[in-house]
Amino acid sequence: MEAVLQTRGLLSLPPKPTKASSLLNPSQGLNHRLFASKPLGFNGLCLFYRRVPSVVAKPNGVPFICKAKAASAADGKQPFFNENEKPKFMGIEILTLKKIIPLGLMFFCILFNYTILRDTKDVLVVTAKGSSAEIIPFLKTWVNLPMAIGFMLLYTKLANVLSKKALFYTVIVPFIAFFGAFGFLLYPLSNYIHPQALSDKLLAVLGPRFLGPLAIMRIWSFCLFYVMAELWGSVVISVLFWGFANQITTVEEAKRFYPLFGLGANVALIFSGRTVKYFSNLRKNLGPRVDGWAISLKGMMSIVVLMGFTICFLYWWVNKFVPLPTRSWKKKEKPKMGTMDSLKFLVSSRYIRDLATLVVAYGISINLVEVTWKSKLKAQFPSPNEYSSFMGDFSTATGIATFTMMLLRLPLDATASQCARNYTGLTLFDKLIAHTSR
Repeated sequence: MEAVLQTRGLLSLPPKPTKASSLLNPSQGLNHRLFASKPLGFNGLCLFYRRVPSVVAKPNGVPFICKAKAASAADGKQPFFNENEKPKFMGIEILTLKKIIPLGLMFFCILFNYTILRDTKDVLVVTAKGSSAEIIPFLKTWVNLPMAIGFMLLYTKLANVLSKKALFYTVIVPFIAFFGAFGFLLYPLSNYIHPQALSDKLLAVLGPRFLGPLAIMRIWSFCLFYVMAELWGSVVISVLFWGFANQITTVEEAKRFYPLFGLGANVALIFSGRTVKYFSNLRKNLGPRVDGWAISLKGMMSIVVLMGFTICFLYWWVNKFVPLPTRSWKKKEKPKMGTMDSLKFLVSSRYIRDLATLVVAYGISINLVEVTWKSKLKAQFPSPNEYSSFMGDFSTATGIATFTMMLLRLPLDATASQCARNYTGLTLFDKLIAHTSR
């Protein structure tokens, strides 16, 4: 099969070259070949002109245009010239950069918010009056788990009704609105909306065994913030971001760039830790009767809201200006499954069961250490600002340590050695990814 490459130029390679005997005709000089009324062969090259209104003028004033057709009698594979080569920057296609850079910024903003929310939720629950770190197991069991199940049911219903874009905004906007409302409305009114007197009466009647459940009722708005912060990590990161990233990236791009998102996550951890530290230390410059934690909370929630709107903007920009990748297979019609069908499908997957085992083991390990550790922190840092300042330093140290370990891991297996032998043809970008992905 013959592949033909059409170009516009002076010379051309026709699919059927003329005989070589035409070359020996002395009448076919350069002047005759350029201005003849019929195209003349030249061992595979043909030139001809046609009269046009005014394009290129000859010396005698007769306008003409040179038109060239290039044809390659291909050997069945590809043409001689690759005119459709996509533009690249640092060895990476521009189209790929238009996807990866916004995705990296989205991931940075999401993890930046998550670190601030994670540190703040502990401060609110542990240091609140009438509460302690012992409330955390009750909170995770009787509040966090039911709300997570309720969200799963709601998300399943919405996924069958809304489009992907509408679903993204429908899920993330309530988070942004709640965190903004908490910093500027719920926390300043906490002394009025928390049933302190009722909780004291019930505690006197029921005894200290019900300290945990009654503490949840006593500081219900703080507990709601705790649950929303936990859901931000599991919903916005695991469901929204990774679902969107897998939607717009190819498998090759995922293998190449997903490890960099891990580096970006730890960079976000470092910067968000410094942010928490800065706002927590604002209390030092305020008067004795000023609620320094309320001011610090307003500042941090303002940044959370700003980052949330940045995430929405980046999501809109990618959907607006970046085309979805074309799949080599025909997209199958996905059946709409209900909640029970979805659970059965997940349970039937061996990989999902292994991931669930890892998550359960992680949760057990955290619960064994979390209560004791945070109780000691409260004894050492009783005020919210001091507690929050320490958590900011802890987050920064964790980010630096994890980032350093990811960069300094050396190849330890045959696959890593093979990658090292192929370093000669890799770009600096590829070398960094090869180090961080092992």
